Amino acid sequence: MTWMAWTPITAVFFSCIILMLIGMGIWQAVSPTVPRRGFLPLETTRGDRLFISLLGAAYIHLGFMAFSDAAIWIASIVALFWLIIVMRWG
Repeated sequence: MTWMAWTPITAVFFSCIILMLIGMGIWQAVSPTVPRRGFLPLETTRGDRLFISLLGAAYIHLGFMAFSDAAIWIASIVALFWLIIVMRWG
């Protein structure tokens, strides 16, 4: 049986996702979301946009690993911009 290698970077990654989910839950309790339309072709809530941006970030990282020799931290910066764009205007 193999186990996942919990490196500090892996722990930070999953901690950030957990903190985002906790923050979104608190935000939802304080200010309930209203579905809206942005540049995405469907009506979305904040949670939908967070999920879409996390999926997009995964594909951005996979694309960088498959098609580029650039450092993976560049993909992380691109993914962060993707998160901001989707959450704000998605």
